[in-house]
Amino acid sequence: MTFAFIDDHQGQWPVRLMCDTLDVSPAGYYAWRERPPSFAEQRRDALVVRIRGVHGDVKSRYGSPRIHAELVARGNDCCVNTVAKLMHDNDIRAKTARKFRHTTDSNHKLPVASNVLDRQFDPEAPNEKWVADITYIPTREGWLYLAAVEDLYSRRVVGWSMADTMTSRLVVDALEMAVQRRLPDEGLLAHSDRGSQYASEHYQLLLGKHGIECSMSGVGQCWDNAPMESFFASLKKELVHDADFTTRQMARMEIFEYIEVFYNNQRLHSSLGYVSPAAYEQPK
Repeated sequence: MTFAFIDDHQGQWPVRLMCDTLDVSPAGYYAWRERPPSFAEQRRDALVVRIRGVHGDVKSRYGSPRIHAELVARGNDCCVNTVAKLMHDNDIRAKTARKFRHTTDSNHKLPVASNVLDRQFDPEAPNEKWVADITYIPTREGWLYLAAVEDLYSRRVVGWSMADTMTSRLVVDALEMAVQRRLPDEGLLAHSDRGSQYASEHYQLLLGKHGIECSMSGVGQCWDNAPMESFFASLKKELVHDADFTTRQMARMEIFEYIEVFYNNQRLHSSLGYVSPAAYEQPK
């Protein structure tokens, strides 16, 4: 490690000065440089290349646990601690999260439903429990609002819609997409916050039309809808925070790609044992 440090910093300080400071001989350093890399060093360097490949493929969205899971899925025999150390030593990092802000407008007099879901986030089959919420995306043209519906069984985003305004039509369109895609039987539970969009007659009529039971979070209880909070946090961290959307249309295209190509079909979810939602829904 001492010789490696000297080698990394020889452009900043003289080699002899660093050798004297670190109490090693210049001859030893130059002999180390001429020595061919060991098998372990070659294996480590090759693994770093593979780590960088995965990191680039997922657009810097993965930390070491998901990088490790993807490497194993690609046939690489390695342990998660080794991957974490190599990522740290080579400054390979996942995108970091920022503070999450909420869009819920619960200051209304519309009827609200009780919390039937009650934080029971692990159904035994698809189309038993869905969660829904709204978030906003900044663009240079102004806010773009995104409503999404997630199936708790696989954490798959089964419906979504985007609009320039945050109206009941936004959440109705997302729910209609989910229903058309999944064709759920009666008895499905759909959970959301107490926002005016979800309490609206427009949305409630659609629930009733399809025999979907309504559930809503308690006042100020963001953990009642934690899976949707988690999806939006991932979206913001892995896409939005590093983006500069000049137009709403540009944001729409990037969000579409994130949800339909990456999140549903490629992203490894820790809650699913590091497989994608699409893979998790395949017959076991």
